[in-house]
Amino acid sequence: MTHRQFARAAGAVHYLYGALMVCFLLLPLLAMTPISLSAGSFLSYPLPGFSTQWYQRVFSPGPWLDSLRNSLVVGVCSTLIATVLGTLAAFAFARRNLPARRTLLGFLMAPMIVPPVITGLGMYFLFSRIGLTASLPGLVIAHAVLSTPFVVITVTATLQQFDMGLLRAAYSLGASPVRAFFTVVVPIVMSGIVSGALFAFITSFDEVVVAIFIGGPGQRTLPRQMFDGIRDTIDPSIIAMSTFLMVVAAVALTLSAWLSQRAAPVQRPQDPGSST
Repeated sequence: MTHRQFARAAGAVHYLYGALMVCFLLLPLLAMTPISLSAGSFLSYPLPGFSTQWYQRVFSPGPWLDSLRNSLVVGVCSTLIATVLGTLAAFAFARRNLPARRTLLGFLMAPMIVPPVITGLGMYFLFSRIGLTASLPGLVIAHAVLSTPFVVITVTATLQQFDMGLLRAAYSLGASPVRAFFTVVVPIVMSGIVSGALFAFITSFDEVVVAIFIGGPGQRTLPRQMFDGIRDTIDPSIIAMSTFLMVVAAVALTLSAWLSQRAAPVQRPQDPGSST
């Protein structure tokens, strides 16, 4: 077997393994999706008929729509905070002259490593002392803390290919640090910022453990409403909302992948030996 044939065979095995893993992860979810269109009143196969009654129920005025509105408000607000803080932190780490860089990076990554129960319990004791429990601002701050590491990772990966000489050139032309950041850095790493914001929004939109600790009855988010529904009674309305969440996550991940591919030619470093 030649080297080219071996490379082709290895590539085929690689793609086959990837396809099998995707099927392994997605088929259980797709198998439950048709139940959201069931005409019955409980979860069952085979379906007694098809109906959109459960989608009409979850998107009609009531607990489901209220929780969806809370999730959108908390998700958007926490994403804005996490995107700003995560982008600035990633830029600071990319300068490579930050004291105690590894310690600070580990501190920022802690919300991704520490179990959510411990994080939620710690936030509960802290927020209860400053009056942020059972409040929308408290839930926004908690979700921003959980979402910021995803922005830091994504923007840091994008900044690895950024040429800091562009900033020095902007400084030499009279631009202030703030102006150079917004006119030079932000346009080049915008794909990483948007991708990080999408991951931050998905993290906030899907979080349930911290919402149970921090949120009150008036701050019931969509995942918490689904958790309470599974605990009390199970009907196809939960599957309908789960299908909606899967669609939102799929659209966000597809957009993130598209942005990454689109930005790839911009981030590719030039060959110093190439002729002009």
